[in-house]
Amino acid sequence: MGADEVPLDDKAKRMRELLSSFYSPGPPMSPNSRNISKYASLDDINSTSFDPGQYMNLVAQKSNLEGLLQRHVDLAAEIKNLDTDLQMLVYENYNKFISATDAIKRMKSNISGMEANMEHLLEKILSVQSRSDSVNTSLFEKREHIEKLHLTCNLLRKVQFIYDLPDRLRKCIKSETYADAVRFYNGAMPIFKDYGDTSFQDCRRASEEAISIIVKKLQGKLFSDSESMQARAEAAVLLKQLNFPVSDLKVKLLGKLEQSLADIELKPKETNNASLDPSAFSSVHETTIHEFVEAIRAFQVIFPDSEEQLVILARDLITKHFLITEEYVKKPICAADLLGLLRVIWNDVLQMDEVLQEADLSNYSHEAAKVAIRLFVSSTFAHLLQDVSDSLLKVLKKDGAEYSLEDALDASSKAVLEGSRNILLDFCKVLDDDLGLLARLRELIVDLVKEGFLDFFRQLEDQFNLLSESNNSSAIQDHSLTQGAQGDKASAGLVLVLAQLSAFIEQTAIEKIMVELAVSFSRCGARGHDHGPAFIAGEICQKFRSASEKFLHLYINMRTLRISLLLKKRFTTPNWVKHKEPREVHMVVDLFLQELEFIDNEVKQLFPQGNRKHRGAGSNGSSSSSRSNALREDKLIRSNTQRARSQLLETHLAKLFKQKVEIFSKVEYTQGSVITTIVKLCLKSLQEFVRLQTFNRSGFQQIQLDTQFLRTPLREVVEDEAAMDFLLDEVIVAAAERCLDPIPLEPPILDKLIQSKLAKKT
Repeated sequence: MGADEVPLDDKAKRMRELLSSFYSPGPPMSPNSRNISKYASLDDINSTSFDPGQYMNLVAQKSNLEGLLQRHVDLAAEIKNLDTDLQMLVYENYNKFISATDAIKRMKSNISGMEANMEHLLEKILSVQSRSDSVNTSLFEKREHIEKLHLTCNLLRKVQFIYDLPDRLRKCIKSETYADAVRFYNGAMPIFKDYGDTSFQDCRRASEEAISIIVKKLQGKLFSDSESMQARAEAAVLLKQLNFPVSDLKVKLLGKLEQSLADIELKPKETNNASLDPSAFSSVHETTIHEFVEAIRAFQVIFPDSEEQLVILARDLITKHFLITEEYVKKPICAADLLGLLRVIWNDVLQMDEVLQEADLSNYSHEAAKVAIRLFVSSTFAHLLQDVSDSLLKVLKKDGAEYSLEDALDASSKAVLEGSRNILLDFCKVLDDDLGLLARLRELIVDLVKEGFLDFFRQLEDQFNLLSESNNSSAIQDHSLTQGAQGDKASAGLVLVLAQLSAFIEQTAIEKIMVELAVSFSRCGARGHDHGPAFIAGEICQKFRSASEKFLHLYINMRTLRISLLLKKRFTTPNWVKHKEPREVHMVVDLFLQELEFIDNEVKQLFPQGNRKHRGAGSNGSSSSSRSNALREDKLIRSNTQRARSQLLETHLAKLFKQKVEIFSKVEYTQGSVITTIVKLCLKSLQEFVRLQTFNRSGFQQIQLDTQFLRTPLREVVEDEAAMDFLLDEVIVAAAERCLDPIPLEPPILDKLIQSKLAKKT
């Protein structure tokens, strides 16, 4: 095999070699093949340079006895198969040679008698020709006589037609077939001009009286409002054929034609139904447009100088169609509805273009179609934006039903992604359609769709900002903890949905839409893939990434603000200097935990579980914090004021030497990170509220009891336990600093009060 040939499988190679050996047993080897065979493998048994001795030596070296026996069996089977194939080739060629021999014999037998038949056919043809010549010669005189009689008969028929013309005209008047009457009268006019003053005088007078009646009938029909425009145009044509002066009727007829445009109205609903039943719409609209076209054709015949007025009327009709289309596309419609309207308009344009080429309606309609397409694209994306907004605003409904943030996120995500895919499918239908009106608008549609996606994402970001700002302002104004609580929760939940939806758009939606955009427009044959997207995906992703972070921090601030107002009310209401001895954990702790539970339920619907940071495992200062806490607890049990104040001094010294705990870090998109950040901010606010008050011993002990009770439930929801413990310790230290007699509760009493609270909750 040559180096430039296509590689073949083993069976094909074997069949090729069989044919080669059968038809050319000793082919000369080319220099190329010699070079190839020179470097062929020694164990290639099909090679032309195969050496049996070398092959046997090679096989004996590589294989054992069992391998040699198996190779023997394989070679015997191959030899048998080759013999069978060769035998079949010989049989097949032998059958073909026999068939060819039989065909040649049949051809010889069929051709042998053909020459005699051809000579006999030639004799018959010559005999027919001679007889035909003799018949023509014998009938020549009679044929001339018949022609003379035929001419005389025609003349008599014309004379009879003239005498019968008055009766014919009267019949036409009764049956209102005025076109036939005019045709009959105009056909008789040449005879009346030549012989009307002689023997045909009475016929001429009666015919003129009948024609005068027809003229009056046609004039009445011409100005009748009940008659169609086509019937009036036909009447004008007949009057002109009768040489009646109709030039003074031009203004009136044009006014009538302009009034008839009101009957030609494009109805989108009927057009959409026509896609299912074409005859339902064509029977009405096609009839009216056909009458208008026929009226234009009649006007061109009657008034050749009326082209300018007719062009204005035709363009007004097309403009009216596109104005209706522009109003219709502002509603949520699909591509099939738009194509149905454009197809009807284009059919009207083609019909009017046949009679009014000077109007250039094709280019005129293309310019009008650009405006309609732009409105359709902008309206489509506006409705998509509205769908996304509606799916988000369901969170704010206060009808008493329980709302689900997860459902809102799923609905809005599906609205963005599935809505964008549906838009691309719709515009692919528009691009794939073979409508002549869209032939020159495909590139414009592609550019408009890309610009539409760019504007859509920009407007979507603005809509998100508007929703978050309105909800944030309403949450700030609502300082009451009882009034409007459900609305405040819904507002913060919407902000949280906006954060996750922005992240979904940045990470998933934009990338998939870009892929769908390239695939859809390449499938539609547009130039979208060559020219690339009309917007930079990275820029949009960056905007939504920033928006997502902003919304997440806004949600954290809204939730923190609500809890901070709760804590502020707690610390500003009582007189802490006259506070009574603590009997139980304060109710504000329960409210605080309820708020955290609600936040946890919200966050769980939208965010995945994060990694918890346990104490002493990878957290800065966790071991030191534990040692300092133990030291602090030992010192807080001292029973006199001097030791308590000494404990405060030692606490400050411990804070100087222990490692720094990272309190505020970057918020991750996980449940633990969001809740931990809110807890940190709330505890920091709690610390600041404590610093603004002055406590007696009982007030300080109440703060100690509430703080100690919070440690266990907070550990179950936060990621960073070390930072939480640190902030709770800071609250106690701040209370001790602002206390007149900072003597803490003894651990047994503290545990007893906490256990009592836990028993009540259980």
